[in-house]
Amino acid sequence: MDSSPLTFHIRHAFLLPLGLLVLLTSGLFVLGLVQHQPPAKLLLLGAIWLPVTILFIESLFRRTEIDAEIVRVHKLLRTSSLRFADVASLDAMQVRKRAFLTLSSTKHCLIFSNAYQDFPELVRTLLKRVPAGTVTDGCRQLAADPPVKSSDIVSCWLAVALVALVLYFQVIR
Repeated sequence: MDSSPLTFHIRHAFLLPLGLLVLLTSGLFVLGLVQHQPPAKLLLLGAIWLPVTILFIESLFRRTEIDAEIVRVHKLLRTSSLRFADVASLDAMQVRKRAFLTLSSTKHCLIFSNAYQDFPELVRTLLKRVPAGTVTDGCRQLAADPPVKSSDIVSCWLAVALVALVLYFQVIR
């Protein structure tokens, strides 16, 4: 077995529009300040900008490394890990096209979603590395046909288009 860890990141197809959305909402906020927009409008923009920015930063830094003995999930300013020898269960849940894997021991739990690039390979790799008998039937079914979710990407691009349109009208005003 190859000793170099496999690394999985959040899909670039999602990060790109999300990053653009952060830039556009930032631009809209700055433009609102320059144009002396009402505080309520600026507060609303801030309420949109803050969670989008947090989601972007969190997604940008999230990565999962899997080697022969350990799975590590790197998030902004923190890392979680679980040794495969300690795994008690690998379970799956699917809601429409959104899929989640739960890798758990008696003390820790790691959750993976199909927001990861090459999610099918992530699932196959985990199935190969966890102890026999810890994989649930639901996880085996999910592994046979992992869902591909694109509605989050489409929604993000629609938000980019909407904010760009608002920004355009704010500038030509």
